Amino acid sequence: MTAVARAFVPGHVTGFFTVDRDDDPTKAGSRGAGLALSEGVTVTVRHADDRDVVLNGESVEIEAVERVLDALQATVRVHGVTDLPVGSGFGVSGATALGAALATNDLLDRRLSTYELATVAHGAEVQAGTGLGDVVAQLHGGVPIRLEPGSPQVNRMDAVPARSRVEFQTFGELPTSEVIGGDTEAISTAGERALSALVEEPTLSMFMGASRQFSREADLVSDRVYEVVTDVAEAGGEAAMGMLGQTVVALGTGLSDAGYDPSVCRIDPTGATLVDPPSDRSLPE
Repeated sequence: MTAVARAFVPGHVTGFFTVDRDDDPTKAGSRGAGLALSEGVTVTVRHADDRDVVLNGESVEIEAVERVLDALQATVRVHGVTDLPVGSGFGVSGATALGAALATNDLLDRRLSTYELATVAHGAEVQAGTGLGDVVAQLHGGVPIRLEPGSPQVNRMDAVPARSRVEFQTFGELPTSEVIGGDTEAISTAGERALSALVEEPTLSMFMGASRQFSREADLVSDRVYEVVTDVAEAGGEAAMGMLGQTVVALGTGLSDAGYDPSVCRIDPTGATLVDPPSDRSLPE
């Protein structure tokens, strides 16, 4: 066993989705598409006498992470670091859960495969009510298209073969559990239409257009987000609402050209992976 293990998991912004329920959390989830981001969550795991989860220096309760550690029978310290806004549609919970699964497996030599670990993390997110498809997308990276719901061991994936600079700006939170926990028929109907459109024309431009249409049909877009997306369009750019949060995501320099001061990253081409930890002296305690 190693002394410490570390993983990086990209953030993920969903453009559109369905809600597909199942009694088996590894088969439940969503169909849809999104962008995996070069900004993400770096998760460091080390041995400990008591379990502890820390995000950006503060002790937190992330149910999906606790469920992952339960499944792996692990008493460890999980330390996540991210520059992404929390609770605003960037998949931070799923990224932390998947990163904890990957790093804990390495630290404790559990000898599970990547897909087995992602299945554990996906099921934990579904049971926690904090996500339906982020983990699957974060595992793959790029611009993943989830053709079927469920964990990586049961679903089918496709992708838009493209890369881009990405800008984003957040104007507040939109609790995932409140949206996916209620009546989701309209959301799923809109998500199915958006998915069909993207499969027929798998381009970034179609992804953004289908995402905008979805947010309107599913009645999820706020006045502020609509205003910003419209500003980007009038400046000649492509933007859409990030699900689920009061977040606008634009390709290229769309938000900058519209006069905003966004955060900047790129589409992550790799997906979740273990990374070399730094020297012991620079590790979080």
